[in-house]
Amino acid sequence: MKNIHSYWAYLVLLILIVAVINAIIGFTQKKQFTDKDLRIGLFALIVSHIQLLIGFVWYFMSPWFELLTTDASTVMKTKEVRLLAIEHPITMILALVFITIGWSKHKKKTTDVAKFKTFVIFYGIGLLLILSRIPWSNWF
Repeated sequence: MKNIHSYWAYLVLLILIVAVINAIIGFTQKKQFTDKDLRIGLFALIVSHIQLLIGFVWYFMSPWFELLTTDASTVMKTKEVRLLAIEHPITMILALVFITIGWSKHKKKTTDVAKFKTFVIFYGIGLLLILSRIPWSNWF
């Protein structure tokens, strides 16, 4: 399950980066918001939520969760363990909240520029949160 979570993360990052860059280009160049833009945003939303579900399954099977439930003080004292047991999961949930809010808010916007701007802001915040708490040492 850990491997699935790790490999799927590459797809999430790729699609989310594409969605944010696409939104920045659409916003700055005042392009028309087309079905392609909608699908890119939707695909980013879907792969992110799938990653969250995979992450939940892995988290509750992981040694980090077991350690957190048996010896929380050790988790809080150790930077690497705290990242995996607390900081990473909470930050990723927050990132998905921002991405989901962005998806919901863009549907209520009436202008193309406003739709792109919503994606830039909310998907961008989600991407930054994800990048801030990826356990990079475990990836490379």
